[in-house]
Amino acid sequence: MTRVACIGECMIELKQAEGGLFSRGYGGDTLNTAVYLARLGVEVDYITALGVDPMSDEMLAGWAAEGVGTSRVARLKGKLPGIYLIQTDEFGDRRFFHWRDNSAARSLMDLSETDDILESLATYDVVYLSAITLSIYSVPGRTKLIDALNCARKHGARIVFDTNFRARGWPDPDVARAVFDEAFAASDIVLASMEDLLPLYPDESDEQLMRRIPSSEAALKLLEPGSIVRFEGVSREVSAEPVPQPVVDTTAAGDSFSAAYIATRLEGAEPAEAAQAGHRLGGVVVGYPGAIIPRSAMPAKILPDRKASR
Repeated sequence: MTRVACIGECMIELKQAEGGLFSRGYGGDTLNTAVYLARLGVEVDYITALGVDPMSDEMLAGWAAEGVGTSRVARLKGKLPGIYLIQTDEFGDRRFFHWRDNSAARSLMDLSETDDILESLATYDVVYLSAITLSIYSVPGRTKLIDALNCARKHGARIVFDTNFRARGWPDPDVARAVFDEAFAASDIVLASMEDLLPLYPDESDEQLMRRIPSSEAALKLLEPGSIVRFEGVSREVSAEPVPQPVVDTTAAGDSFSAAYIATRLEGAEPAEAAQAGHRLGGVVVGYPGAIIPRSAMPAKILPDRKASR
């Protein structure tokens, strides 16, 4: 069975509830993708670091209940998970407030078991990470991870990079652009969006942004519903289906897109079909508050009929 590794950070999530109160859950871009991958039937492990505390225990139990593997999660005494708070407006657009400077996940590249964890990447069929993943590590830590990705590729793993960009995670745009270039070069598939890339490359067109991505396969989500998919030199525009319900919260719309895209590609579908599946799942996710929708809300059908060859 195809195995996927997702690398990143999961945080305690506080989201708006009734009466000015907040409900508590958990989320993080690559963890959200891992959960949706598992729900779509993909064997997936999450690679991160957590503390030795009740909140971390709760996270691990929750991931295991979702079918996400936790054997590569490091546990650190004296560390805790980070926290983020989601504030949404009447249109479902969200703002994030983070408390994560000393979170356990930031130490993942600096542990005695780091080398073993990085060597294990070569045993997976797909390794998925995001720009947020790269932003939480030190410069030497990022170098270690990029080197490990290149090594994993030599052993046959496909690297998928999501351009999820949050300016507050980077010291300045020049550093982010340099790291993006390294990540692009180390990736087989890039899942990007205009929303992520325009702050780094202002005023560039979708064609210009796509030219910055050297991988043979890339999907660029547009500012209007839809995307452009490029595969082996051929580009195609993909329209998104109308969202079936009012938009409540856009958190994890991109993370679920990535999960459906990867799962559909692993089923043998063409990239355009994978993008359609991504838009379909993302359109459901935005109808619910928080990063992870109830399992009962998962659509019965995300993957397309197998009529097309890869």
